[in-house]
Amino acid sequence: MFKPTSPVMGGLLWKIPWRLSAPQKARQRKRLRAVDKVVDTVSGALERKGMTSKAVTRWFDEMPREEEMLPKDKYTIFDRKEKKYRKGIHSTFHAI
Repeated sequence: MFKPTSPVMGGLLWKIPWRLSAPQKARQRKRLRAVDKVVDTVSGALERKGMTSKAVTRWFDEMPREEEMLPKDKYTIFDRKEKKYRKGIHSTFHAI
């Protein structure tokens, strides 16, 4: 009568792998390095003008650079609904 396929039996089938691939990790590291570069550029420009910014100073105090981050922090984000409160960035489409 009808063919029992995955979408028919269980709704829409999302094919999301449970881990990031090497190219996805490389792109994420590149994004993090780009953020570091922007903050460095803003900080350098302010220093040349003889000015400082509370936000930039706070960023340097609180936020680690890409090379200082643990893999857990690079590739996961906080999610209070998850069992261990961490969620892979590849399953959060709006965050990437």
